[in-house]
Amino acid sequence: MELPEREAMDFDVVIVGAGPAGLAAAIQLKQLAAEAGTEVSVVVVEKGSEVGAHILSGAVIDPSGLDKLIPDWREDPDRPLKTEVVKDEFMFLGPAGGVSLPNVAFPKLMSNHGNFVGSLSNVTKYLGRKAEELGVEIYPGFPAAEILYDEAGAVVGIATGDLGIARSGEARDDFTRGMELRAKYTVFGEGARGSLTKKLIDRYRLNQHSDHQKYGLGVKELWQVKPDKFRPGLVQHSMGWPLPNKAGGGSWLYHFDDHLVSVGFVTHLNYENPTLSPFEEFQRFKTHPMIRDVFEGAKRIGYGARAIMEGGWQSVPKLVFPGGCLVGDSAGFVNVPRIKGSHNAVLSGMQAAGAIHEALAAGRAQDELTSYEEGWRSSPIGYDLKRVRNVKPLWSKYGTLVGVGLGGLDMWLNELAGLSLFGTLSHGKPDYACTKPLKDVTPITYPKPDGVLTFDRLSSVYLSNTNHEEDQPVHLQVKDMGLQKSSEHDVFGGPSGRYCPAGVYEWIEEGGAPRYQINAQNCVHCKTCDIKDPNQNINWVTPEGPGGPNYVNM
Repeated sequence: MELPEREAMDFDVVIVGAGPAGLAAAIQLKQLAAEAGTEVSVVVVEKGSEVGAHILSGAVIDPSGLDKLIPDWREDPDRPLKTEVVKDEFMFLGPAGGVSLPNVAFPKLMSNHGNFVGSLSNVTKYLGRKAEELGVEIYPGFPAAEILYDEAGAVVGIATGDLGIARSGEARDDFTRGMELRAKYTVFGEGARGSLTKKLIDRYRLNQHSDHQKYGLGVKELWQVKPDKFRPGLVQHSMGWPLPNKAGGGSWLYHFDDHLVSVGFVTHLNYENPTLSPFEEFQRFKTHPMIRDVFEGAKRIGYGARAIMEGGWQSVPKLVFPGGCLVGDSAGFVNVPRIKGSHNAVLSGMQAAGAIHEALAAGRAQDELTSYEEGWRSSPIGYDLKRVRNVKPLWSKYGTLVGVGLGGLDMWLNELAGLSLFGTLSHGKPDYACTKPLKDVTPITYPKPDGVLTFDRLSSVYLSNTNHEEDQPVHLQVKDMGLQKSSEHDVFGGPSGRYCPAGVYEWIEEGGAPRYQINAQNCVHCKTCDIKDPNQNINWVTPEGPGGPNYVNM
């Protein structure tokens, strides 16, 4: 159909994504402008219905980023983090028991002393309020759907998605054209596997000199537990059971705020068995005898899932291109052994803001922010990531028992002497290429949920408050449906029905033949399908308007 012209608005800086990185960039830009006695117009677009609605993390938060951005945040009565870590425990689990590992066995960088337990969603809401107080415009419910370029190929902003398009592709009566938000510089902080970030990486070949990215899937529940089970400030991590040795991952349990326990499980997405289900592995984990007691008499009040960037130091792409840059999880700044990235997200947003402020002061626009690209590896972000760069490749290559031991040795040598026995290792194959055909594996059978401690996907998605307008184009785009049948189904046994933590994908027998059903309304925006499909045949794009989860305290 022929579409009308979009209205356009001009800003100095457009930021895509109201996560820790994007909001930190917005706040720092306003702070630097105030210090210089100048003005800078900044707008943030966010696909969630409100700031924080799509933000999910464990979360034990290293406050170093917040301390630098808002030095007095700890004195703020409205502060989002109030529970400091008081005890740090690490366990290795077997099927019927496990062992607690002494903290002295871990390098100092693994210590959570001085960190806080809380909700990253609430942290971003706090940062959103601070940004608006400084004059930043924030537009939630408006996903960035298109990148705008000038004739020279530089990024000049983004366009938000059109509203009111029916599933058939025709305009409904409530059709509204998206807006063009144009800028001198555009910052992309979409999080892991961002739909626009993928296009930027391909267009400008930003990963030409970096290793391919690696991912994990984090599945999380929020529980309110009985007072006698609550230990505020307790942080527990585990690895081992229920995952087999060759499948990497691990768990967390964090006690914080008003008798809340955040429990979750990360499965590295380079697992081989297509019948493995990260969601079901998480449900099994909760039944372990060293874990299950904390949930006795408790109530499950939240659920969500999201992909995690795990490539680290060697997988960070070039961060700048004509007219903009990548920040936070779009850049891949997660420290996998520490299970932390929000501090680096904030610091990267601040570094990008510094480079933009410098460029604007010099009268520049739509060029490359070279100082940001050249500076991050020698900054605290680079120091944080370089020391742990070999843990993930060693884990992937040698399995949990040997790989984690070698990774620990490498971290110790990096911490004590700044040395590594391994140099900088490559990650090997992309995650999607690790999946084996169904005929080459032993299928995994999972127990049925009991509805008390373990649950099914649909009751879980209900707790995520996920909602999408049903009469809209499906935002989970299968490029070749014939390939999905001949390969994803016939060769790999339909792994999308298992790796998706929200019950989006189903193979349904209909008239004696399998039919692929996509329940797009269930999607919690974790992006796993875009990452793990063995043929890279599924493309995740932003849905219409504020669709998706609406997380509370996640």
